Amino acid sequence: MSDNPQRLRANFLLLLTAVIWGFAFVAQRSGMEFVGPFTFNAIRFLIGGLALVPLMAAMDRRRGAAGVAIVPLRGRGIVLGGALAGLFLFSAATLQQMGIAFTTAGKAGFITSLYVVLVPLLGLAFGHRPPAAVWAGAVLAAAGLYFLTIEGGFRMAWGDVLVLGGAFLWAGHVLLLGRLSPGTDPVKLAFAQFMACAALSAVAAVLLETTTVADLQAALLPILYAGIMSVGVGYTLQVVAQGHARPADAAIILSLEAVFAVIGGWLLLSEALTARALFGCGLMMAGIVISQLFGRPEDAAAEISH
Repeated sequence: MSDNPQRLRANFLLLLTAVIWGFAFVAQRSGMEFVGPFTFNAIRFLIGGLALVPLMAAMDRRRGAAGVAIVPLRGRGIVLGGALAGLFLFSAATLQQMGIAFTTAGKAGFITSLYVVLVPLLGLAFGHRPPAAVWAGAVLAAAGLYFLTIEGGFRMAWGDVLVLGGAFLWAGHVLLLGRLSPGTDPVKLAFAQFMACAALSAVAAVLLETTTVADLQAALLPILYAGIMSVGVGYTLQVVAQGHARPADAAIILSLEAVFAVIGGWLLLSEALTARALFGCGLMMAGIVISQLFGRPEDAAAEISH
Protein backbone atom coordinates (compact mmCIF):
# COMPACT_ATOMS: atom_id res chain seq x y z
CA MET A 1 0.00 0.00 0.00
CA SER A 2 2.98 2.28 0.48
CA ASP A 3 3.24 3.03 -3.23
CA ASN A 4 -0.41 4.12 -3.54
CA PRO A 5 0.23 7.84 -2.84
CA GLN A 6 3.06 7.84 -5.40
CA ARG A 7 0.87 6.06 -7.93
CA LEU A 8 -1.98 8.50 -7.30
CA ARG A 9 0.38 11.46 -7.76
CA ALA A 10 1.77 9.88 -10.94
CA ASN A 11 -1.72 9.35 -12.34
CA PHE A 12 -2.58 12.99 -11.59
CA LEU A 13 0.54 14.14 -13.46
CA LEU A 14 -0.41 11.92 -16.40
CA LEU A 15 -3.91 13.40 -16.40
CA LEU A 16 -2.38 16.88 -16.43
CA THR A 17 -0.22 15.79 -19.36
CA ALA A 18 -3.34 14.59 -21.21
CA VAL A 19 -4.97 17.99 -20.64
CA ILE A 20 -1.89 19.80 -21.96
CA TRP A 21 -1.67 17.56 -25.02
CA GLY A 22 -5.40 17.78 -25.69
CA PHE A 23 -5.41 21.57 -25.67
CA ALA A 24 -2.31 21.51 -27.90
CA PHE A 25 -4.62 20.52 -30.78
CA VAL A 26 -6.41 23.83 -30.22
CA ALA A 27 -3.07 25.66 -30.36
CA GLN A 28 -2.12 23.83 -33.56
CA ARG A 29 -5.48 24.64 -35.14
CA SER A 30 -5.19 28.31 -34.14
CA GLY A 31 -1.59 28.67 -35.29
CA MET A 32 -2.42 27.40 -38.77
CA GLU A 33 -4.48 30.55 -39.36
CA PHE A 34 -1.26 32.59 -39.52
CA VAL A 35 1.68 30.37 -40.50
CA GLY A 36 2.27 27.24 -42.58
CA PRO A 37 2.72 23.76 -41.08
CA PHE A 38 6.47 23.64 -41.60
CA THR A 39 7.08 27.01 -39.96
CA PHE A 40 4.85 26.07 -37.03
CA ASN A 41 6.59 22.73 -36.47
CA ALA A 42 10.10 24.12 -36.94
CA ILE A 43 9.67 26.65 -34.14
CA ARG A 44 7.52 24.33 -32.01
CA PHE A 45 10.01 21.47 -31.90
CA LEU A 46 13.00 23.79 -31.53
CA ILE A 47 11.40 25.33 -28.45
CA GLY A 48 10.28 21.93 -27.19
CA GLY A 49 13.74 20.46 -27.56
CA LEU A 50 15.39 23.38 -25.76
CA ALA A 51 12.82 22.99 -22.98
CA LEU A 52 14.24 19.50 -22.33
CA VAL A 53 17.75 20.83 -21.64
CA PRO A 54 17.12 21.43 -17.90
CA LEU A 55 15.65 17.92 -17.55
CA MET A 56 18.67 16.37 -19.29
CA ALA A 57 21.04 18.30 -17.02
CA ALA A 58 19.14 17.29 -13.88
CA MET A 59 19.09 13.61 -14.88
CA ASP A 60 22.82 13.66 -15.68
CA ARG A 61 23.58 15.17 -12.27
CA ARG A 62 21.49 12.48 -10.59
CA ARG A 63 23.24 9.73 -12.54
CA GLY A 64 26.64 11.22 -11.77
CA ALA A 65 25.87 11.36 -8.06
CA ALA A 66 24.72 7.74 -8.14
CA GLY A 67 27.81 6.62 -10.06
CA VAL A 68 25.76 5.59 -13.09
CA ALA A 69 27.28 5.94 -16.56
CA ILE A 70 26.06 9.01 -18.47
CA VAL A 71 25.13 8.57 -22.11
CA PRO A 72 26.88 11.30 -24.15
CA LEU A 73 24.61 13.56 -26.18
CA ARG A 74 27.01 13.31 -29.12
CA GLY A 75 27.16 9.53 -28.94
CA ARG A 76 26.62 7.56 -32.13
CA GLY A 77 23.41 5.96 -30.84
CA ILE A 78 21.83 9.27 -29.86
CA VAL A 79 22.83 11.09 -33.06
CA LEU A 80 21.85 8.37 -35.54
CA GLY A 81 18.81 7.24 -33.57
CA GLY A 82 17.66 10.82 -33.13
CA ALA A 83 18.06 11.51 -36.85
CA LEU A 84 15.98 8.46 -37.81
CA ALA A 85 13.32 9.08 -35.17
CA GLY A 86 13.30 12.76 -36.15
CA LEU A 87 12.53 11.82 -39.75
CA PHE A 88 9.51 9.79 -38.60
CA LEU A 89 8.49 12.59 -36.26
CA PHE A 90 8.80 15.17 -39.04
CA SER A 91 6.61 13.08 -41.37
CA ALA A 92 3.93 12.40 -38.74
CA ALA A 93 3.85 15.94 -37.40
CA THR A 94 3.69 17.40 -40.91
CA LEU A 95 0.65 15.33 -41.90
CA GLN A 96 -1.05 16.12 -38.59
CA GLN A 97 -0.34 19.83 -38.86
CA MET A 98 -1.45 20.01 -42.50
CA GLY A 99 -4.60 18.03 -41.77
CA ILE A 100 -5.64 19.99 -38.71
CA ALA A 101 -6.15 23.06 -40.90
CA PHE A 102 -9.02 21.23 -42.63
CA THR A 103 -10.70 19.52 -39.67
CA THR A 104 -11.61 20.30 -36.07
CA ALA A 105 -9.27 20.06 -33.08
CA GLY A 106 -11.54 17.44 -31.54
CA LYS A 107 -11.58 15.21 -34.62
CA ALA A 108 -7.81 15.55 -35.01
CA GLY A 109 -7.33 14.52 -31.38
CA PHE A 110 -9.41 11.38 -31.69
CA ILE A 111 -8.03 10.32 -35.05
CA THR A 112 -4.46 10.80 -33.81
CA SER A 113 -5.25 8.71 -30.71
CA LEU A 114 -5.76 5.71 -33.01
CA TYR A 115 -1.99 5.21 -32.98
CA VAL A 116 -2.43 3.59 -29.55
CA VAL A 117 -4.40 0.76 -31.22
CA LEU A 118 -2.28 0.74 -34.39
CA VAL A 119 1.02 0.14 -32.57
CA PRO A 120 0.37 -3.53 -31.69
CA LEU A 121 -1.25 -4.16 -35.09
CA LEU A 122 1.74 -2.79 -36.98
CA GLY A 123 3.89 -4.93 -34.68
CA LEU A 124 2.74 -7.89 -36.80
CA ALA A 125 5.47 -6.85 -39.24
CA PHE A 126 8.03 -7.69 -36.51
CA GLY A 127 6.47 -11.02 -35.63
CA HIS A 128 4.45 -9.75 -32.67
CA ARG A 129 1.09 -11.45 -32.07
CA PRO A 130 -1.51 -9.02 -30.70
CA PRO A 131 -3.92 -10.62 -28.19
CA ALA A 132 -7.65 -10.84 -28.87
CA ALA A 133 -8.34 -7.68 -26.85
CA VAL A 134 -6.23 -5.64 -29.27
CA TRP A 135 -8.22 -6.93 -32.24
CA ALA A 136 -11.48 -6.19 -30.44
CA GLY A 137 -10.24 -2.68 -29.63
CA ALA A 138 -9.20 -2.17 -33.24
CA VAL A 139 -12.65 -3.15 -34.52
CA LEU A 140 -14.33 -0.73 -32.08
CA ALA A 141 -11.88 2.04 -32.98
CA ALA A 142 -12.45 1.49 -36.71
CA ALA A 143 -16.21 1.63 -36.22
CA GLY A 144 -15.79 4.79 -34.19
CA LEU A 145 -13.63 6.32 -36.92
CA TYR A 146 -16.43 5.67 -39.40
CA PHE A 147 -19.05 7.44 -37.28
CA LEU A 148 -16.64 10.29 -36.48
CA THR A 149 -15.49 11.08 -40.02
CA ILE A 150 -18.04 9.73 -42.53
CA GLU A 151 -21.01 12.09 -42.55
CA GLY A 152 -22.46 11.56 -46.04
CA GLY A 153 -21.30 9.11 -48.67
CA PHE A 154 -18.33 6.84 -48.08
CA ARG A 155 -15.80 9.65 -48.12
CA MET A 156 -13.53 11.21 -45.52
CA ALA A 157 -12.71 14.89 -45.47
CA TRP A 158 -9.19 15.65 -46.75
CA GLY A 159 -8.09 16.94 -43.35
CA ASP A 160 -9.22 13.72 -41.66
CA VAL A 161 -7.33 11.64 -44.25
CA LEU A 162 -4.11 13.56 -43.57
CA VAL A 163 -4.45 13.22 -39.79
CA LEU A 164 -5.19 9.48 -40.18
CA GLY A 165 -2.04 9.11 -42.25
CA GLY A 166 -0.22 10.87 -39.45
CA ALA A 167 -1.65 8.38 -36.93
CA PHE A 168 -0.06 5.49 -38.86
CA LEU A 169 3.25 7.35 -38.83
CA TRP A 170 2.93 8.08 -35.09
CA ALA A 171 2.46 4.32 -34.56
CA GLY A 172 5.55 3.58 -36.64
CA HIS A 173 7.42 6.21 -34.63
CA VAL A 174 6.47 4.48 -31.37
CA LEU A 175 7.68 1.11 -32.69
CA LEU A 176 10.94 2.70 -33.78
CA LEU A 177 11.47 4.28 -30.37
CA GLY A 178 10.80 0.89 -28.80
CA ARG A 179 13.80 -0.46 -30.69
CA LEU A 180 16.04 2.58 -30.20
CA SER A 181 15.38 3.38 -26.53
CA PRO A 182 16.77 0.31 -24.71
CA GLY A 183 20.31 0.94 -23.52
CA THR A 184 20.25 4.68 -24.17
CA ASP A 185 19.01 7.88 -22.54
CA PRO A 186 15.36 8.35 -23.63
CA VAL A 187 15.32 12.07 -22.83
CA LYS A 188 18.47 12.73 -24.86
CA LEU A 189 17.05 10.63 -27.68
CA ALA A 190 13.88 12.76 -27.51
CA PHE A 191 15.97 15.95 -27.62
CA ALA A 192 17.89 14.68 -30.66
CA GLN A 193 14.71 13.74 -32.53
CA PHE A 194 13.09 17.10 -31.73
CA MET A 195 16.14 18.94 -33.07
CA ALA A 196 16.17 16.78 -36.21
CA CYS A 197 12.46 17.39 -36.76
CA ALA A 198 12.92 21.13 -36.24
CA ALA A 199 15.79 21.22 -38.76
CA LEU A 200 13.84 19.30 -41.42
CA SER A 201 10.78 21.49 -40.86
CA ALA A 202 12.91 24.64 -41.12
CA VAL A 203 14.38 23.56 -44.46
CA ALA A 204 10.90 22.77 -45.80
CA ALA A 205 9.59 26.11 -44.49
CA VAL A 206 12.35 28.06 -46.27
CA LEU A 207 11.72 26.21 -49.53
CA LEU A 208 7.93 26.05 -49.52
CA GLU A 209 6.50 28.79 -47.30
CA THR A 210 6.56 32.55 -47.03
CA THR A 211 6.20 33.90 -43.50
CA THR A 212 6.28 37.51 -42.35
CA VAL A 213 7.20 38.89 -38.94
CA ALA A 214 3.55 39.89 -38.48
CA ASP A 215 2.50 36.28 -39.16
CA LEU A 216 4.92 34.99 -36.53
CA GLN A 217 3.74 37.54 -34.00
CA ALA A 218 0.12 36.54 -34.58
CA ALA A 219 0.96 32.84 -34.17
CA LEU A 220 3.34 33.33 -31.24
CA LEU A 221 1.06 32.21 -28.39
CA PRO A 222 -0.10 28.98 -30.10
CA ILE A 223 3.50 28.16 -31.07
CA LEU A 224 4.78 28.81 -27.55
CA TYR A 225 2.06 26.64 -26.04
CA ALA A 226 2.71 23.80 -28.50
CA GLY A 227 6.47 24.05 -27.93
CA ILE A 228 6.87 24.76 -24.23
CA MET A 229 3.75 23.11 -22.81
CA SER A 230 3.01 20.23 -25.20
CA VAL A 231 6.56 19.16 -26.03
CA GLY A 232 8.67 20.44 -23.13
CA VAL A 233 6.40 20.33 -20.07
CA GLY A 234 4.20 17.47 -21.32
CA TYR A 235 7.13 15.19 -22.10
CA THR A 236 8.82 16.02 -18.79
CA LEU A 237 5.67 15.23 -16.80
CA GLN A 238 5.28 11.98 -18.72
CA VAL A 239 8.85 10.87 -17.96
CA VAL A 240 8.51 11.74 -14.25
CA ALA A 241 5.08 10.14 -13.85
CA GLN A 242 5.69 6.89 -15.72
CA GLY A 243 8.37 5.96 -13.24
CA HIS A 244 5.61 5.35 -10.67
CA ALA A 245 2.48 4.64 -12.76
CA ARG A 246 1.34 1.25 -14.02
CA PRO A 247 1.85 0.99 -17.81
CA ALA A 248 -1.81 0.23 -18.53
CA ASP A 249 -2.92 3.17 -16.37
CA ALA A 250 -0.47 5.48 -18.12
CA ALA A 251 -1.59 4.50 -21.62
CA ILE A 252 -5.28 4.90 -20.83
CA ILE A 253 -4.91 8.21 -18.97
CA LEU A 254 -2.72 9.70 -21.70
CA SER A 255 -5.18 8.62 -24.38
CA LEU A 256 -7.69 10.98 -22.72
CA GLU A 257 -5.91 13.77 -24.61
CA ALA A 258 -8.47 13.12 -27.35
CA VAL A 259 -11.31 13.95 -24.96
CA PHE A 260 -9.60 17.14 -23.88
CA ALA A 261 -9.04 18.07 -27.53
CA VAL A 262 -12.82 17.97 -28.01
CA ILE A 263 -13.36 19.99 -24.82
CA GLY A 264 -10.70 22.53 -25.84
CA GLY A 265 -12.14 22.90 -29.33
CA TRP A 266 -15.60 23.48 -27.86
CA LEU A 267 -14.44 25.98 -25.22
CA LEU A 268 -11.91 27.98 -27.22
CA LEU A 269 -12.82 27.53 -30.90
CA SER A 270 -16.61 27.07 -30.61
CA GLU A 271 -16.31 23.71 -32.36
CA ALA A 272 -19.22 21.33 -32.00
CA LEU A 273 -19.42 17.65 -32.94
CA THR A 274 -22.65 16.05 -34.07
CA ALA A 275 -24.30 13.32 -32.01
CA ARG A 276 -23.08 10.82 -34.62
CA ALA A 277 -19.49 12.06 -34.28
CA LEU A 278 -19.66 11.96 -30.48
CA PHE A 279 -20.92 8.36 -30.69
CA GLY A 280 -17.89 7.61 -32.85
CA CYS A 281 -15.64 9.22 -30.26
CA GLY A 282 -17.15 6.97 -27.60
CA LEU A 283 -16.53 3.83 -29.67
CA MET A 284 -12.94 4.88 -30.33
CA MET A 285 -12.26 5.56 -26.66
CA ALA A 286 -13.78 2.18 -25.74
CA GLY A 287 -11.53 0.49 -28.29
CA ILE A 288 -8.44 2.24 -26.92
CA VAL A 289 -9.28 1.40 -23.31
CA ILE A 290 -9.99 -2.27 -24.11
CA SER A 291 -6.80 -2.69 -26.12
CA GLN A 292 -4.69 -1.09 -23.39
CA LEU A 293 -6.37 -2.57 -20.34
CA PHE A 294 -6.55 -6.17 -21.57
CA GLY A 295 -4.23 -6.24 -24.55
CA ARG A 296 -0.80 -5.93 -23.01
CA PRO A 297 1.13 -7.52 -20.13
CA GLU A 298 1.36 -5.46 -16.98
CA ASP A 299 5.12 -5.00 -17.32
CA ALA A 300 4.98 -3.69 -20.89
CA ALA A 301 6.33 -0.22 -21.50
CA ALA A 302 3.80 2.52 -22.13
CA GLU A 303 5.16 4.13 -25.27
CA ILE A 304 3.67 7.54 -26.03
CA SER A 305 5.00 9.95 -28.65
CA HIS A 306 4.45 13.63 -29.31
